[in-house]
Amino acid sequence: MSRVPGMPMAMLAAPLAFFLAFFLAPLAVVILASLGDANGAWTLEQYLRVLADRYHWEVILVTFRIACLTTLASLALGYPLAWYLTRMVRWRAWRRACVILLVVPMFTSNIVRSFGWMVLLGRKGLLNQSLLDSGLIERPLRLLGTETGILIGMVYVLLPFMVLAIGNALSRLDASHELASADLGATPRATFLHVILPLTLPGVISGCIMVFTLAVSAYVTPALLSGGRVTVLSMLIFQQYSSVFDFHYGGALSVVLLVFTLVMVGLAGRIGRPRGDA
Repeated sequence: MSRVPGMPMAMLAAPLAFFLAFFLAPLAVVILASLGDANGAWTLEQYLRVLADRYHWEVILVTFRIACLTTLASLALGYPLAWYLTRMVRWRAWRRACVILLVVPMFTSNIVRSFGWMVLLGRKGLLNQSLLDSGLIERPLRLLGTETGILIGMVYVLLPFMVLAIGNALSRLDASHELASADLGATPRATFLHVILPLTLPGVISGCIMVFTLAVSAYVTPALLSGGRVTVLSMLIFQQYSSVFDFHYGGALSVVLLVFTLVMVGLAGRIGRPRGDA
């Protein structure tokens, strides 16, 4: 079959146009807005306003603390669940059913799921009522309006991403490595720590990056479960764009969030890079 000249570029034209129009162009608008002021002059005043204020650093700390804890909790829950789906479930129909149960909530709006957690975590919600009836607590726990409540909702929303990423890595693992480790006298624990875990580390890093980036930029779940008592950067950005209409300040907040997120993702990528790579 003869090769048509210019065909690769023609095939890339539409994706590149989409990328330029709906990613690079809006990003450029936000960056340019963050470098200006109400008088149209170029300035770094908005960044100084963000980085020189203690309140903003507290919001940044809360934002990244929630994102990191969400990632760690999703990893702690996601790896055993992925292991169960790929290694312990032998019946294909049941495995497919488990995967469907895992991903079906992703087709529901985050708003609906967050309202569901508001009902569950309320002072008279199902969780508190169950704990009170069992005698484990004497008074209702305050979960809504706290970082704990936000963390619970975020883990529920983002856990499937971690499970799917790790499950894909586990399913592609060559069983001969485990057999060789067992033949050499390694215990199951040693095989997992020194063979399985290192070989599935790319999947773990991929899942952590997905969960972290989605958690650090999430708005709906923190906004609803915080009750206005906990503020994250996405809430500040939304407020500036939708209520205050200060696009310069909102742009600076957006760029700061983007830069900090890229730094964290870059560090995670270096952790997952094999030794010896530049």
